[in-house]
Amino acid sequence: MLINLYERLRGLMVRKTELEEEEKEKGQGMVEYALILVLIAIVVIVILTIVGHTVSSVFSNVNSGLGA
Repeated sequence: MLINLYERLRGLMVRKTELEEEEKEKGQGMVEYALILVLIAIVVIVILTIVGHTVSSVFSNVNSGLGA
């Protein structure tokens, strides 16, 4: 009876540890997604900064052509 009680208690502790690990993995996944979004945002900002003047010139030329 004592061994059975010990095994049940040990099983509950293992299950609790597994649940805690699952929660840590969920949090880790959220951080990874956030880092990916930040990286994408930085890349988009850099591309718009580099190409922004060219696109602005193209739209200015189109606008001038339509006004003429």
